[in-house]
Amino acid sequence: MSNARKYDPELKARAEIGELLDVHPGALRNWIRKEYGEGITPPAGGEPIDVEVARLRRGNAQLRQANEILKNASAFFAAAELDRKLGS
Repeated sequence: MSNARKYDPELKARAEIGELLDVHPGALRNWIRKEYGEGITPPAGGEPIDVEVARLRRGNAQLRQANEILKNASAFFAAAELDRKLGS
């Protein structure tokens, strides 16, 4: 059995660009891995990605809730000011 991978012509053409630019294949591979976040370990003391995402989502939900409260308060006080001006 053959373990050879089959790549489409477009991918092969794009891969040749590194050779044309005289970029070492290892450097190109490292750039691609870095771009896609592969093989990158978080800094020491950093939290795992899924924990960070959950924390950020909670924070986002809290900010949305606070924003909604501020919108409602703003509308309430605007209406009260309008009533005060019309009542005069």
